[in-house]
Amino acid sequence: MINKRLLVKNLLAHNDENSFYDKKRFIDIGQKEGKAKFLKHVCALANSNPKNHSFIVVGVEDEDNKIVGVDFFDDSKIQNLVNAYLDNPPLISYENIPFPHLPEGKVVGLVTIKSNGKVCALRKNIWKYYGGMVFFREGSISMPKAYDIELKNINSEAVATIEQHAKNNIELTLNGVIDFLNHRHPDLESDYKVFKEQFVVCWAGNRKKVKDKTYFSRVDIELINEQVKLFYSTLDEITIDYDEHSFTTKEYVQLGLGKKQNYHPLEEVVINFEDNGTYQIQSKLLFEPPNYDKKSLHHIFNANNALLQKLQKNIALTPSEKKDLEHLPDTYLICYLNSFDEAKNRMDAARPFLKKYDEKVYRSLKEALRILRKVQYS
Repeated sequence: MINKRLLVKNLLAHNDENSFYDKKRFIDIGQKEGKAKFLKHVCALANSNPKNHSFIVVGVEDEDNKIVGVDFFDDSKIQNLVNAYLDNPPLISYENIPFPHLPEGKVVGLVTIKSNGKVCALRKNIWKYYGGMVFFREGSISMPKAYDIELKNINSEAVATIEQHAKNNIELTLNGVIDFLNHRHPDLESDYKVFKEQFVVCWAGNRKKVKDKTYFSRVDIELINEQVKLFYSTLDEITIDYDEHSFTTKEYVQLGLGKKQNYHPLEEVVINFEDNGTYQIQSKLLFEPPNYDKKSLHHIFNANNALLQKLQKNIALTPSEKKDLEHLPDTYLICYLNSFDEAKNRMDAARPFLKKYDEKVYRSLKEALRILRKVQYS
């Protein structure tokens, strides 16, 4: 079993970016350019490593390897994105790796890529890249290649050594459990469960009982053996269920107009632990968008646009407008889910202004974009 935090450290210590490893300050698959560049790197790394894993580490400064972290990225459907745009797509996973010195909510992203042994190519045009393009790694750069296309495996030994040095042990597991329970979330209820005498899952959150159901908010869940953060949210609420073989979470999001707020099931994630030391994660999207009167939504959409224009021009907001601003992320999301396609662009445009104006509303916007991303790629 590989400790992913150790793996990141070993990748950073190995040497600079190369044909099986790339590092990024951040990735942005919400924008066409960012999505295209990400797919280019995935394609190049898969073709340059047909027999072993390759990696992208996200949240690291390029110049000095300083670990600065990125926001928790909860997207179990990233494989769907790769499948949609690449021929002979590799298997791909994105994991969130906590580091002790990073602020709460910040992690290092680890993208693991496993080629299917065939030449990977872009399936269709995206940004300035054309369908049919094939990319390979040349040193630390992902470059297109039009001739002499041949898959060669030259990194197996190096990757095997790095992964071997990242093997987990009982000391690392115990230290991780003690740190999580005693130090990470002193103001929250914490618990843990051991599965198959090998896997340890820890979770923390604010617990509340509604009728016969227990919900958690401000939730943090980690698979300690691999130092992987499975779930993190400061806003949404989840239920947690488990037996001797599996651990299940069901996430709910609060959406509505004005005072009429309802909780909607978003996604169910089940981790099944096997006797042979492996586990499988299965996710199922449960979300059904709420429908609203189009005339009312037109009014809300235009009012949101006016608020955004005021922020862009540094015009002071009235008290009632400040109240409306608190609901802007959710109402834009509702508009998009009801066929106001331009609402997504408005949400992206609002990011820098909300980050500067109100940190709480900015966090709400990031949560709304996370929900939108899940819905889009499912």
